Amino acid sequence: MSIKVKIFSYLLVFCALLLALLWAFQVVFLEDIYKGIKISEVKSAMKTLTGNVSSGTFADVANAIAAAQDISVTVISSDGMILYSSEQVGVQAPFQLELARIYRQTLENGDEYFEYPEKRSVGGTVSINGRPVELYAQQAVIYSKIVTTSSQIPVMVTLYSAITPVSATVGTLRLELYFITGLMIVFALGLALFIARRVSKPIVSINESAKSLAKGRYDVTFDTGGYREIDELSDTLNVAAKELSKTDSLQKELIANISHDLRTPLTLISGYAEAMRDLPGESTPENAQTIVDETMRLNLLVGDLLDLSKLQSGAQPVERARYNLTESLAGIVTRLGALVKADGYQIEFAPEEDVFIEADQRRMAQVFYNLITNAVNFTDDDKTVTVRQIREVDSVRIEVTDSGKGIAPEDLPHIWDRYYRTGKQHKRAVIGTGIGLSIVKSVVEAHGDEYGVRSRQGQGSTFWVELKRA
Repeated sequence: MSIKVKIFSYLLVFCALLLALLWAFQVVFLEDIYKGIKISEVKSAMKTLTGNVSSGTFADVANAIAAAQDISVTVISSDGMILYSSEQVGVQAPFQLELARIYRQTLENGDEYFEYPEKRSVGGTVSINGRPVELYAQQAVIYSKIVTTSSQIPVMVTLYSAITPVSATVGTLRLELYFITGLMIVFALGLALFIARRVSKPIVSINESAKSLAKGRYDVTFDTGGYREIDELSDTLNVAAKELSKTDSLQKELIANISHDLRTPLTLISGYAEAMRDLPGESTPENAQTIVDETMRLNLLVGDLLDLSKLQSGAQPVERARYNLTESLAGIVTRLGALVKADGYQIEFAPEEDVFIEADQRRMAQVFYNLITNAVNFTDDDKTVTVRQIREVDSVRIEVTDSGKGIAPEDLPHIWDRYYRTGKQHKRAVIGTGIGLSIVKSVVEAHGDEYGVRSRQGQGSTFWVELKRA
């Protein structure tokens, strides 16, 4: 079921419930509510009257209550003599005929009696002010209570209130509710349709755009809908589409770069192998060594790609052990220095003391190998790379500095990304795969340590890692 249909249904159900409650309270329960209010008024009036039964203002209080609330008030003595009677026309006579019975039942009930009889007939009529009054026409509330005056004389205060028939009122309300219900249904249908369309429109639009994004159309735009949540969702999806587009482009670029890196050694291997097969005198140790070197280069490229994939997926755990970082780093510098010495490059490393750390030695060797190789690739004409070991209180900081052209400020946040490459060209081609910095980032993060870079254009770059000492 679509969101538009659901919103429409929910609003209709809500309006139906409101109409049902309106009908229930205005028609079905109206008489009961009225009776409840009337009984509450009678009990409140009794409390007021019994509190003033010995005061000189009792008659005034009783007359005021009788006139305001349409209640007949009668006070009789224990011998049946009427001490006070209000002058409410039409409510006094019917219950005066029953005062003796009410007094008796009040005594039997513990000096307090409440009666709420259904409509009944006592038969006959009486004449009040020349007007005949039927003795059975009304349903009434009778409440009596025996109290003692300040003169220690017991008297019975009796209240009688007729329940006015509400059938005519109910009929009027029912007719009004027919019109109200019809108008409410029309209004509810229009309102529900309007809200359903307005709320669902931006969601439907986002859904259509999301389908286009799923098909690889990264230039799609998610429009906002005027609601905070919809706007936030649209902004998030726009950022996601932008990042996916960037990732897709970088992935394609990476595949192209890797394809180029694979094609070069394969071409060399194929060329030398064919020459050794077809040309006399080409089966020399030098040609065979070239094939071996290019094979090792291919193996290194594939190995680095696999290592990066495992590190970023968490499939390769860190195997920590205590070892001499200074000694390990010196060995790496020595091996790489010998590799690039023929081209005039030199790698400087002069540690003051040995430092021990607890880490995965093989993985840390990858970190320093890639940092130094990266520096050699990008260093300038002086062909010098400097490696420093700086001992801190609880850590050791390794810095690798080149004298290259530096990195543009807009490139700095992205150089660690898996697929990112700056437009700067290498000064030379050395052993490496082009994804070394991504490996550095993954290894250092897996150890829970820190890394970074300082660079100013024209002044070289310094890559650093800070490791906790053992």
